Amino acid sequence: MSRIQSCFEQLKKTQRKALIPYVTAGDNSPQLTVPLMHAMVEAGANIIELGIPFSDPMADGPVIQQACERALSHGVTLSNVLAMVAEFRKRDNQTPVVLMGYLNPVEVMGYQAFAEAAADAGVDGVLTVDLPPEEAGPLADQLKAKDIDIIYLLAPTTAETRIKTICDSASGFIYYVSLKGVTGAATLDVDAVNRQLTRIRQYTQLPVGVGFGIRDAETAKAIAQTADAVVVGSAIVKKIATGTDDQATIAAVKDLLGSIRQAID
Repeated sequence: MSRIQSCFEQLKKTQRKALIPYVTAGDNSPQLTVPLMHAMVEAGANIIELGIPFSDPMADGPVIQQACERALSHGVTLSNVLAMVAEFRKRDNQTPVVLMGYLNPVEVMGYQAFAEAAADAGVDGVLTVDLPPEEAGPLADQLKAKDIDIIYLLAPTTAETRIKTICDSASGFIYYVSLKGVTGAATLDVDAVNRQLTRIRQYTQLPVGVGFGIRDAETAKAIAQTADAVVVGSAIVKKIATGTDDQATIAAVKDLLGSIRQAID
């Protein structure tokens, strides 16, 4: 059983929902990422989504675009990101880590080399934003050979037939984008999200996580009424961007996640 599957099954037994924080690897400095990952687990995170810095993150709004720019200014590469996961695994062999990013850095490394390095580092899942399932075969085959889940996005505009295609191709969990637009772009319509989750569950038994637009304990609590997981990204990245030093940043992120954990439990 994969770490992701085990995580969701354990949460289901206790009737709790997964809290999945997102941070861009290397933001605000490469030295911050691993301590921050551990701190987020201490604050109640169940799965960590670690962004691979990319120069053209077209699905992301200004907050995460700037996080990528900060990480890239430190020269953070895909190999550095994998090294951070390996460092995290020295102290934590339980918490699943999902890499989220875009295809180009993976393609440059090579699919087989990436899958092998990701498995060696302790990666559990990969979400490649700009890779549709119809074109994912070569990468998906390499990841499956290493027991790494391949996670896909569903959007409010996804057609019924395509929901089925994506659900049939995914493993680990389904990531539902709760609003139209980029990350952190607008206010959530919780009723609309709930209706979409009902549609998605017609086609899959996988857990469904919801992200894009969850910015505080109140919105997280509302989404957690029906979602299996809440994903929090931009709200955390804003704390990182405004942190005066690493310890202050870690404290601010832990405070935010702690409040969300309390709200969704």
